[in-house]
Amino acid sequence: VQLVESGGGMVQPGGSLRLSCTSPVWSFEPYRMCWQRQRPRRELELVACINSDRSRLTYADSVRGRFTIDRDDVKNFIYLQLNQVIPDDTAVYYCTMPAGTRGQGTQVIVSS
Repeated sequence: VQLVESGGGMVQPGGSLRLSCTSPVWSFEPYRMCWQRQRPRRELELVACINSDRSRLTYADSVRGRFTIDRDDVKNFIYLQLNQVIPDDTAVYYCTMPAGTRGQGTQVIVSS
């Protein structure tokens, strides 16, 4: 396994979660890193990206203002803070590197 995501679970609408991603193989420091998600019966969606020096953060319209991507290159972690979640955020979330390297994902279920 090259990337390892964690932090998923069940959360109520309006709640928060923080997803984490690390790797026993790769150092994230040189790379632009992203989070994608696969919602049920929907296309894979690029959710958020952060470049190597944290100067450029990009978000999908569907999550802008609610989700925040961040990185800690000392600890070799990428984070995705999910706030004000809605049922449509239910998905498997993947951390991704350039060339499409990704982990097995972490499941987020938003339900009351």
